[in-house]
Amino acid sequence: MSARTVVVLGGDQTGQELLLESLRVLAPEVTRVPTEFVHFDLSLENRRATHNDVVRDAARAMAASGLGLKAATITPEDPGDVGSPNAILREGIDGKVILRTGRRIPGIRPVGGVHAPIAVVRMAVDDGYGAKEWRETADGDELAFRTARISRRTCRAVAEFSFQQAQRMGAKVFGGPKYTVSPVYEGMFKEELDAAARRYPAVRYEPHLIDATLALLLKSLGEPMVIPTLNRDGDLVSDLVLQMFGTIAGSESLVLGFDETALRVKVVMAEAPHGTAPSLQGKNVANPMAMILAGAALLAFFGLPEADQASRAVYESVFEAVYDGAMTGDLGGHATTVEFTDTVIHRVQAKLEVWTALA
Repeated sequence: MSARTVVVLGGDQTGQELLLESLRVLAPEVTRVPTEFVHFDLSLENRRATHNDVVRDAARAMAASGLGLKAATITPEDPGDVGSPNAILREGIDGKVILRTGRRIPGIRPVGGVHAPIAVVRMAVDDGYGAKEWRETADGDELAFRTARISRRTCRAVAEFSFQQAQRMGAKVFGGPKYTVSPVYEGMFKEELDAAARRYPAVRYEPHLIDATLALLLKSLGEPMVIPTLNRDGDLVSDLVLQMFGTIAGSESLVLGFDETALRVKVVMAEAPHGTAPSLQGKNVANPMAMILAGAALLAFFGLPEADQASRAVYESVFEAVYDGAMTGDLGGHATTVEFTDTVIHRVQAKLEVWTALA
């Protein structure tokens, strides 16, 4: 079995600390999956020193290997500074989709009736982000303008992956854009969702306008759902969904690049949805769940049965550890960062040993 190469993108503050915890779980001696790690230092200091060349180099390496694991990084406030690396990375891997999945965390009370997983499949480029903006004065008033765009290929990638994800989860595709108000712009996204629904007739499809989607989320009957969104809508909906399950610490975030048909995933960059938490740096109290789950999600894209098994073992071990009371302070427990990771590693190794014996 040949080793898979994971491009590791180092970060800042607690982001870097939690990345190291995730790498402890991904170690081949834990997962039993041959894995090689290639490291790039994306700390703010090194991004400044290299004028973001290190970010571009990391993006090229990810595009070649197809697998990346990223730590949280600092985005400086000065617009003349190096900025966030995320836009460069997404462009470098042609990332079109962001996937975040809210899940029930044992012992944490969710909002409303949600208990089954809810995945938000968000457009990763264009829409309101990177739009051209300007202001003009007319008739004594100041007017602000913005030009935004979306592409047919990106809409197709989001729609196709939404139905693929729903098929994997046994979920329904739920929601959609406000195409009644924007039949040309948002209507193109709706067209691709409808086309994907015809390609996946076995997947239940419940299209709703985005405002109705938000309202109906709070009346959820607990069914697993996949919510496809535009970029701006998804930014809002994904944060809402994760908080409905009690914390953003219980989910990973995936940026997905696709082949030229926009139908097959080609590159995956996994990360935590949270930031660098500078107030927690060096205290061994931050919750590593999201970064560990990012590693588990990445394993599922190795294309190896052994990696799929290891991915399941990590997911189960994380949530079983929480169920048994191994929680960091943010979830009401007393475990340190390292102690939680140690517990997960022990459980993963035990599961894989037992499964091998039973097989």
